[in-house]
Amino acid sequence: MKALLPDSPHPRVVIIGGGFGGITLAQGLRNSSYQVVMLDRNNYHTFQPLLYQVATGGLEPDSIAFPLRKMFSKQTNLVFRMAEVEEVNPSLKYLKTSIGDIDYDHLVLATGSMTNFFGMSDLEEHALGMKNIPESLDLRSMILQHFEEALESPAELHDQLMSFVVVGGGPTGVETAGALAELKRHILPSDYPELDIQKMKVYLIEAGKSILPAMSEQSSQDARRRKVYLIEAGKSILPAMSEQ
Repeated sequence: MKALLPDSPHPRVVIIGGGFGGITLAQGLRNSSYQVVMLDRNNYHTFQPLLYQVATGGLEPDSIAFPLRKMFSKQTNLVFRMAEVEEVNPSLKYLKTSIGDIDYDHLVLATGSMTNFFGMSDLEEHALGMKNIPESLDLRSMILQHFEEALESPAELHDQLMSFVVVGGGPTGVETAGALAELKRHILPSDYPELDIQKMKVYLIEAGKSILPAMSEQSSQDARRRKVYLIEAGKSILPAMSEQ
């Protein structure tokens, strides 16, 4: 069964993925002599740099989700379909998708990335990723559930329930740890007055020698002075220069 797509005399470019790469390419083909077909499992584009804000309650999901159809409403040579790609046949130049087969002249894979656990099976089993809105909402729910559970648990369990570990000292890890520290200072004391929120700890784990390794040394040093904890590979816990 073929997918129902508009006929066109122009060569067809199929873009799989409505992330930054996919939409940038599609916009670049706006005035071209191609029919552009964009496929994505969701009908919205996610602004991934702010996923941590959804995970920590700073933003609602609709603040970082933008409808793809609205984004391309004035691009007459683009067709969007919400679909999942099941198989790519490069020799015959067609895709098997959840809405039917799609022929193409040119194919672009812009499907984004998955969480890399670097071969750490225990981490993969127990940690939560943060690559999309559903995962961010799962994290938000988990954080709040821990505090709700602490209300009904003995005091000796509070340290465990109110300790959070962020794995990865890149920009997202640093921002997430900082957002959790902001929750501790400004939100949680009033939301959970029965708990000693000072028992909440945030740990930032980085396997390398410094956090924000892709940025300048000044940025790395500034981040270390923020109110998070850093565990460097092979070393003990190093508290930052100020408390959380």
